[in-house]
Amino acid sequence: MSTVAIGAVPPVNPVPLKEDAAVIGLVGLAHGTSHFSHLLLAPLFPVFMRDFGLSFSDVGLLMSIFFVISGSGQAMAGFMVDRIGARPVLFAAIGCFLLAALAASQATGYGGLVLVAALAGLGNAPFHPADFTILNQRVSSGRLGHAFSAHGLTGNLGWALAPAFLVGITSLADWRTAYQAAALLYVGVLALLFWQRDKLRTEVVVRHADAPKGADLAFLKLPVVWWCFSFFLLSTMTLAVVQSFAPSILKAVHGVSVEAATLTISAYMLCGAAGMFVGGFVAVYGQGHRWSSDRVVALAMTGGSLLLLLCATGWLGGTGTMVALAATGFAVGVGGPSRDMMIKKATPKGATGRVYGTVYSGLDIGFAVSPLIFGALMDRGWYAATLAGAALVLMVSVYAAVGVGRRTVPAAPAAAQSAA
Repeated sequence: MSTVAIGAVPPVNPVPLKEDAAVIGLVGLAHGTSHFSHLLLAPLFPVFMRDFGLSFSDVGLLMSIFFVISGSGQAMAGFMVDRIGARPVLFAAIGCFLLAALAASQATGYGGLVLVAALAGLGNAPFHPADFTILNQRVSSGRLGHAFSAHGLTGNLGWALAPAFLVGITSLADWRTAYQAAALLYVGVLALLFWQRDKLRTEVVVRHADAPKGADLAFLKLPVVWWCFSFFLLSTMTLAVVQSFAPSILKAVHGVSVEAATLTISAYMLCGAAGMFVGGFVAVYGQGHRWSSDRVVALAMTGGSLLLLLCATGWLGGTGTMVALAATGFAVGVGGPSRDMMIKKATPKGATGRVYGTVYSGLDIGFAVSPLIFGALMDRGWYAATLAGAALVLMVSVYAAVGVGRRTVPAAPAAAQSAA
């Protein structure tokens, strides 16, 4: 069995809490902006279908365009982050979101929406490699668990904010005004991050002239990287099922109203955010007590899988199923910070951007392929099989998490230097 040697966890830096909190807050704001942009188009799909005469296939393709560009760009963005630093890449990404919002406000047909999806996907691509590079370099090691917790939590809040923001302003004015307001929001975020830019500075990887050919790609030969990739791909496929099909399943199987079923998605996200908050303390406690991050992740995902399987049985009724789905979000959320700690431990020194970019591209691929696979089950009315399948995929991700742990072994700091 192949293993990768990693450096021991460095000693806790004597950095004031205020400095760490500022970095965590700024990165969290950026990450929330990224997740807000995931849903820059989706909440207003019914409006676009009405105004531009689009089909479900048309609007579904927009999401595929977003995630294909984001997923393929994420791996490449990791190299840019390592080479030129996270800060300029982050600023350029938010600039893409700004252009996407402005393009949306002027869209006159499907072509304009395709441009919006492409720009938003391009902007989303660098966020995980940039965010995690900043956190890993600028936050004290003893506070990284809380940093990863805040990072995941703000992402969920960004998902929750987008529909309320866009649909709310559309109901008060119109959808073009909503996108103009979104553009102002991006300007505000970019201005704040630029003002505090010193807190986002990262070290870059210097490539020596005598470096062997292909050294930048050496990390791809580490099996642990692909086990991490597999974990993200599988666990995200389950999230995509909940986001895409849970309302339809609740309505078809239990007769739940569209409004209540849709609120279940918000409940899932908010409970996921609460789980990530708790998970931050779990990750920090685990660091001090030598808990294995992959085991924490495995336990959390197992809990989520069992809850989803219970939902698939139909025994809980409408209300019970909605509560169980929200609880699934909490269970998966608890594992979030330990998941990111697991990736950190598997990352060779000097390759943070590249590894996180590659690993997190699995997230975008999961979002892209899951609706295609499980949508076929939904079209046949196999609602229980859809939830059971999502539970099974999440359980397989447990195997991937344990696989990461088995291929990540502690070593002396010098080994980490040589691995880079």
